[in-house]
Amino acid sequence: MSRARFTEEFKIAAVKQVADHGRPVAEVAARLGVSTHSMYAWLKRYNTSPEQRQQDSAEATEIKRLRTEVKRLTEERDILKKAAAYFAKESG
Repeated sequence: MSRARFTEEFKIAAVKQVADHGRPVAEVAARLGVSTHSMYAWLKRYNTSPEQRQQDSAEATEIKRLRTEVKRLTEERDILKKAAAYFAKESG
């Protein structure tokens, strides 16, 4: 069974029905054919201003970049440790 993919506009419209119009999450989810879990996840993500969403996205991108850099630096450090141990053993 394949999962349905919803556009960002669809998700924002669904969140507006809950946030702006005060409709229950379960009712909106049932009417739109999505799970309540998805609705709550969308509420968490899209019930903020577009500027806040953009800032969160930028922060997530920066975190991903930094994690990649930490991984690369850790690998380089491990290689240098092994090289230092090898050359210390060779010269000693």
